[in-house]
Amino acid sequence: MNQLTTLSCEFFPPRSPEAIARLERVSAQLATLRPDFFSVTFGAGGSTQDLTLDTVMKLHAATGIEAAPHLSCIGTPIAELREILQQYVAAKVRRLVVLRGDMPSGMTGFGEFRFASELVAFVRQETGRAFHIEVAAYPEFHPQATSASQDLKNFKRKVVAGADSAITQYFFNPDAYFRFIDSCQALQIEIPIVPGIMPILNFTQLARFSEMCGAEIPRWVMKRLQDFGDDRDAIRRFGIDVTTELCRRLVEQGVPGLHFYTMNQYEATMTICRDLGLDTAACQGN
Repeated sequence: MNQLTTLSCEFFPPRSPEAIARLERVSAQLATLRPDFFSVTFGAGGSTQDLTLDTVMKLHAATGIEAAPHLSCIGTPIAELREILQQYVAAKVRRLVVLRGDMPSGMTGFGEFRFASELVAFVRQETGRAFHIEVAAYPEFHPQATSASQDLKNFKRKVVAGADSAITQYFFNPDAYFRFIDSCQALQIEIPIVPGIMPILNFTQLARFSEMCGAEIPRWVMKRLQDFGDDRDAIRRFGIDVTTELCRRLVEQGVPGLHFYTMNQYEATMTICRDLGLDTAACQGN
């Protein structure tokens, strides 16, 4: 099996003492995989700004793993974005995940930036090369895209604006990813595009997320998950098998890395990485 260049895991900021303690346990376990970085989400309109930075700092201090905050522009004023960037520079953050973000509940206007490409350009304008910038990619295309070609052009704008690499929305059809890569190469997009991986643990939650983000759940997977009903153990076993085989095919085809959407849990990601042999110095960069 080919070696990965990067391995990374995503968390959301914990909001209670119990959630903080759980994330400490989870990150300590996942740190044993020696990932290249952890990423930490940023709420709609910057609603978790302070929690995001606090989580980034605690993760790095506790594990020694680089932590990358997400940064989104929808509903966030330029002055606030500038202040956030200054905080990240002062905290010696070296990697950002730059996104358009979701519209906060009750907000009707986009704010001063409407697209992620504008935010990427702003970060470069304000901070130069201070950050390695990750952006989002959509192998099955953004749910709000008017066409596949338009979505690819929007992605290229982020690359031209200064993105260093990309992390995809999760998917379960590897052909969608490989066709997306072919389309990007045809547009002379050459940055690494890392597959985002969502371990299947909860059918209801997965269906809700997939509806919002436009990720397609294959019909056969959907039917099997429905058959399991409320049997959480069966769903988990089946989901890990499906996700492991997806990752196996991706790695065998030479993807540049894997990025796990952990949902602040470690068991599934650890199991998948162990089954793939990625739990022992799997990445070339480690």
